[in-house]
Amino acid sequence: MQRYWIPALVALMGLAPAVRAEPIGEVDTVFKLIGPDHKIVVDAYDDPGVKGITCYVSRAKTGGIRGGLGLAEDKAEASIACRQTGPISFARPLKRQEEMFSERISLIFKRLRVVRMVDAGRNTLVYLTYSDRVIEGSPQNSVTAVPVDRALPIPVQ
Repeated sequence: MQRYWIPALVALMGLAPAVRAEPIGEVDTVFKLIGPDHKIVVDAYDDPGVKGITCYVSRAKTGGIRGGLGLAEDKAEASIACRQTGPISFARPLKRQEEMFSERISLIFKRLRVVRMVDAGRNTLVYLTYSDRVIEGSPQNSVTAVPVDRALPIPVQ
């Protein structure tokens, strides 16, 4: 009976975006005698739908014993800055709003999310980061925008 759910799980994992964080750096914010220190980490995410755009997200990472074991809940605060890092091109038309990336920041209930929105009138890509929780989300968020040259209209679905 167990072997039947394994292919379903593998298929569902294939549906997840192939965006991975590339660690850029970190700074310690609180010394912990036992376990890792509390930190602020900075990761880079290449937009999977727009070649030439990279988003940099900074966020708190809880240390200590619980953080070292992966049991701590990280704070909801995060900041985002997206920039053009190469020639911009589109593999396919973009949805007006689409989750670009999601990462677990607590054992079960909390996720950090990055959403891409298209401001077609201004030919601009807008990126929003926030965290949500199964029961109650956080209004804390950060937004950034990347204008695209008008010679290259953003294709929208």
